[in-house]
Amino acid sequence: MRLGLAANRRHHASADAALFRWLRASGAGLRELDAGLHAVGRTFDAIAHHHALDGFEGLRRYPFGRDGGLMKLVAEVVGMGEGRTLDGAVYLIDPVDPSSIFPEAVALKRQCVIQGKPFLSTVASARDWVESERIHAGLSPDAGADDLHAFDAQTVALIAHDAMKPRMLDFADRHFDLLSRFAHRIATGTTGQRLNELAWRRGWPQDQAWTHRFQSGPLGGDAQIADLVLDGRCHRAVFFEDPHVARQHEADIQLLERAVTTVTDTVACLTSPPVADRWAVAATRRSSMR
Repeated sequence: MRLGLAANRRHHASADAALFRWLRASGAGLRELDAGLHAVGRTFDAIAHHHALDGFEGLRRYPFGRDGGLMKLVAEVVGMGEGRTLDGAVYLIDPVDPSSIFPEAVALKRQCVIQGKPFLSTVASARDWVESERIHAGLSPDAGADDLHAFDAQTVALIAHDAMKPRMLDFADRHFDLLSRFAHRIATGTTGQRLNELAWRRGWPQDQAWTHRFQSGPLGGDAQIADLVLDGRCHRAVFFEDPHVARQHEADIQLLERAVTTVTDTVACLTSPPVADRWAVAATRRSSMR
């Protein structure tokens, strides 16, 4: 398993920055998985300076971002042949850093979504991915990740753009029992209505909403959910975007994404159906092992 790795300056500027919080929490798991981290120049140098992964043979240095390092990660997410294909990317985003909206940064996420590979933009997402891959590898659950799996105290947002709504309904149907373990489920307008109809068909009490509905995305639903994220009242987002269609409410979508990266330690985000499916299988398996 090879991941591209980048972090905006704020996230590696000190020993307690987000990059190092992730590596302290997940470094042992990365070693167990024999993962490869292909890090752009400044991120690699910060890891070396702070001795965050000493002796870790999977760490590889790429050029600085200004010299094309992030562009190379994008190309390798798409695939450049044997030895030059990445399985996903960790990009710890500081939402107020201008480089987070450079074309190569936007393209990195977009290509991960298109290719069905993980795009991990928060500490919580990166920790969660390591634990999920550990479970898929047959390893015992890490007690240090129990906070990520305390679903009975968490709220999950289920969001899908028009072309992706059938995929969201299919995901919810196949993983209904897991999603029902969350304390609360929230969604934007039409997606929420269709999820409720699915739940009622499956036997959920007709007088109870399985999912709390906010406004539709274009009418402000993304902003309403972003507010919950910022207040610590939403802990996971399953966000199926359609990367092929220009959206009139792009600013609202970006607002929600910025909210998630603002509270980087506490919100995990799943950005495509294959990634969400793999997480759900691992989460279900993990619960049976506790």
